[in-house]
Amino acid sequence: MLGAEAVIEALRREGVDLVFGYPGGAVLTLYDALYKTNFPHILTRHEQGAVHAADGYARATGKVGVCFATSGPGGTNLITGIATAYMDSVPLVAITGQVGVSLIGKDSFQEADMCGITTPITKHNYLVKNVQELPRVLKEAFYIARTGRPGPVVIDISKDVFNSTIDFDYPASVMLRGYSPLFAGDAAAVDAVITALLQAKKPLLFVGGGVNLSDTAEQLRELTTLTELPVTASLMGLGCIASDAPEHLGMLGMHGTFAANMATVECDLLIAVGARFDDRVTSLVKDFAPHAKIVHFDIDPAEVNKNVRCDLRVIGDLRWSLPLFVNKFKQTLIPQAYREAIAAWRLQVEDWKQENPLSYNRASEVVMPQALIECISKLTQGKAIIVTDVGQHQMWTAQYYNFTKPRSLLTSGGLGTMGYGLPAAMGAQLGMPDTPVILVTGDGSIMMNCQELATTADNGLPLKIIVCNNQVLGMVNQWQRTFYDQRYSHSTTKGATDFVKLAEAMGVTGLRVTKPEELETVLQQAFALEGPVLVDVLLPAAEDVVPMVPPGGRLDQMILGGLES
Repeated sequence: MLGAEAVIEALRREGVDLVFGYPGGAVLTLYDALYKTNFPHILTRHEQGAVHAADGYARATGKVGVCFATSGPGGTNLITGIATAYMDSVPLVAITGQVGVSLIGKDSFQEADMCGITTPITKHNYLVKNVQELPRVLKEAFYIARTGRPGPVVIDISKDVFNSTIDFDYPASVMLRGYSPLFAGDAAAVDAVITALLQAKKPLLFVGGGVNLSDTAEQLRELTTLTELPVTASLMGLGCIASDAPEHLGMLGMHGTFAANMATVECDLLIAVGARFDDRVTSLVKDFAPHAKIVHFDIDPAEVNKNVRCDLRVIGDLRWSLPLFVNKFKQTLIPQAYREAIAAWRLQVEDWKQENPLSYNRASEVVMPQALIECISKLTQGKAIIVTDVGQHQMWTAQYYNFTKPRSLLTSGGLGTMGYGLPAAMGAQLGMPDTPVILVTGDGSIMMNCQELATTADNGLPLKIIVCNNQVLGMVNQWQRTFYDQRYSHSTTKGATDFVKLAEAMGVTGLRVTKPEELETVLQQAFALEGPVLVDVLLPAAEDVVPMVPPGGRLDQMILGGLES
């Protein structure tokens, strides 16, 4: 078969059922193979749309996302999406075309060094110049992408390779020198954690995105039931514990809840599971959890002690460590002193929840963004996949939506990529066709990949797109208001775009909400309609996301509704 046909056959053997991409000169033979084999492919309107769609597909399904692009600008248009997947540990294989072997390194037409460009933002990458290497490289790429700590892999394939013939023999297994992803670790490390837990007076469980990635939310919920620990989560960890569970304190960090941040400051044992202690979580690192012994469960040894010094570590796949933790705790004799301490600690954190709950002006005569998210939550009952872009709407969604299950929030956490939301929502909907997918985006973010409205319409995807339209770049505007003496430098969008007309021009039904009394009725209408619907919701420009920990502040130095505590 041709090298291009070998790529398609390898995808079949890896269980890939859909790819996203955009054709071009260096991949024409690959696209010809797609045509001949009728392999499922979604044509996006931009390569960045393809890679974000593959990312959303991967996050929603747990499978490896796959995208295609041609050489030069086609490949470089994938860069932001590859970096987004890398920062959030999303399994992805990006296959790009490259110029002919004899033209490599000569500044040829549409030539770009994809391996050099993507080395810092991939788990691994390949340049394939010999068709005989293709089966091995494809097998290795999928193995690397999905094993250990997941991440993106780039395969840059010379045009010659697609056109060359090969006696296809796909490897049954992979042996990679220097890459042996750890699954099981030291069981004694779990024993040490249980000992520390039983001695603690104010223990706290901190859940990160690794729990979502490893599909261990069920084990985590069993652990919280057994230990009775209060729980907080990073943005990426939301959904692993139901947001309305009594033990859940809400999100931790810069825009975390008062209860979550205060519990972190006051706890004496912090058990972090699948989290990497991002700066948006820790704020001032030297004062993060100042009274606590810190425990770190993680698959990646490089994350341990990288940002926050830990006292105990459990290295290994959470699919190994969490069930072991649960089973060992079940077999442990629990001292009465532990139960009394936990009961007193739970009363304290409940007081914090009652003292400063999330709040906003519910009597406002304009539509409040928090009310919008609460209404979406009420209508979906936690049974939807929620996708966001980046900015104020992202934080309001994290704060006010009631997430009930894992993999139900798809968002760019590490890189903070505006424009991620719409294509990622497309990928999620294609991967989970029986689940409602709702995109919450901003009037700034939606414009960055708005061309994918056409892709959504062409494929009849029943996405519901909620545009939080405050006519400013919300988070930038908030920072300028708070820290730059209201010097609003280029953060106003002036409302020049009619999003209803934009949606309708691309085949998407457009609706608008301008008053609080219209909100629930219009959303109900949107959710009931077949096919894609965009709802343009007009919001006040000056509404801030609070609580907020200012730059350089401690977690207990939150701005609460404009008042500093």
